[in-house]
Amino acid sequence: MDRDLASVQEARDLVRRADEAQRAFARVTQAETDRVVEAMGRAASAEAERLARLAVDETGIGRYEDKILKNRFAADDVLRYILPLKTVGIIRDLPEIKVKELAVPMGVVAALIPVTNPTSTAIYKALISVKGRNAIVMSPHPRAVKCINEAARIMADAAERAGAPRDLVLAMSAPTLEGTQELMRHRKTAVILATGGSDMVRAAYSSGKPAFGVGPGNVPAIIERTADVAKAASDIVAGKSFDNGVLCSAENSVICDAPVDAEARRELKRQGAVFVAGDARDALQQVMQDSRTGGISHAIVGLPAAEIAARAGLDVPADTRALVVECQAVGTDEFFSREKLSPVLAYYVEDGWEKCCERSIELLQYGGVGHSLVIHSRDEHVIMRFFEEKPAFRILVNTMAAMGATGYTTGLAPALTLGPGTLGGSSTSDNISALHLINVKRLAYEIRPYRSGRTDAQTHGGTEARTHGGTDTATKEQAAPAAPLSAEDVRAIVEGFLGARQLTRRGT
Repeated sequence: MDRDLASVQEARDLVRRADEAQRAFARVTQAETDRVVEAMGRAASAEAERLARLAVDETGIGRYEDKILKNRFAADDVLRYILPLKTVGIIRDLPEIKVKELAVPMGVVAALIPVTNPTSTAIYKALISVKGRNAIVMSPHPRAVKCINEAARIMADAAERAGAPRDLVLAMSAPTLEGTQELMRHRKTAVILATGGSDMVRAAYSSGKPAFGVGPGNVPAIIERTADVAKAASDIVAGKSFDNGVLCSAENSVICDAPVDAEARRELKRQGAVFVAGDARDALQQVMQDSRTGGISHAIVGLPAAEIAARAGLDVPADTRALVVECQAVGTDEFFSREKLSPVLAYYVEDGWEKCCERSIELLQYGGVGHSLVIHSRDEHVIMRFFEEKPAFRILVNTMAAMGATGYTTGLAPALTLGPGTLGGSSTSDNISALHLINVKRLAYEIRPYRSGRTDAQTHGGTEARTHGGTDTATKEQAAPAAPLSAEDVRAIVEGFLGARQLTRRGT
């Protein structure tokens, strides 16, 4: 209880300090903002390797080499994308409609940082928050407190050296569920960036504050019969083994078109995948499944494929990159059809792209609806059908899903929070970036004068106006047209008026 109370008090203190810093930072120019953000990104990039080592050593999750890439992606690619964005002052001027748009910071951002991608997510969220002239307070996953606090410290120091007020970037040192809830619900917290488990994301949405959240991915990867099968297999294994499969955008299932099944199996094996069946499949499920919840055991999240196999008593080559399990069903009766947060893939065979479509929809709806899907194909008609009809907001083509959805191998906005849209319970389907963390204030001048007592029908000579006892009952609150009336308009109005009263028009 004492620990919970201390965490709640820490959250309150950090939000108060961040709020004071943000109100000072809200007055800076675009050039000053960009100088601070660039300094933060450069400092984080310079420490990418050390932060990756800290993350792996503290959490025991993922691959050191891949965490370096993710840290540099969060520092360099995200910085390159957001630096040119206008987030201060007049960001749009629309003289044709006499509207101006002004960027207004949101305030204090509460950021939930996951254990799977701790330092990279901390870097990314800090950069996009400060680019919008916001302050950020991070709530680290309890298993990643040290590495996340070090990432925050590096960026906070760099920001201060570049002229930012102290306390613009902060992180909790003693996070608990109660402390995190206080952070999210605090009256000075403006918005929540939630990345983590489903329970934490739901808590963010129910906090009463605006929130951007992302839940499970469960991304299907389709190998359609016209695909470059060798490249597809290479991309799929690379995506699933990247950081040992912990990204929510990582491939979780392969759906193979029947005519290329044999070739796909051969190419997947050539890339270091091992197919698991029979008793070995049962042993693998036993070690991967949490006996209490029925879900994925935290003990195997982010472990290498060979280590997971060894825990299941399976004899596989030491350089095995992914384990592949053949499946025929989707849902609670098929454990491997869910998001697995490890280098383990479900494998389905369907005959025809339409059947592949149906299976991919099943998988997305079971877990990950709205998130992402990847199709390997050279048939543009099939690709477009997937684009138009599948319930995912990132349809990736002929690339690895894991880093394609984040914008590393594609032209999508570089991000580590990927909105699943309303299908997935989110207000956005975007890759979240700096422009999502500003409010836009609008200045609008009159362009259409209001004239009381004139309706559109009267203005244009229509017959909607009716009389009752000589009184015109047409609505008098409609606005008149913006342009002055021409002689022809006047003539039409008079004719409509006379016609409605069945009067005879005399003269011209």
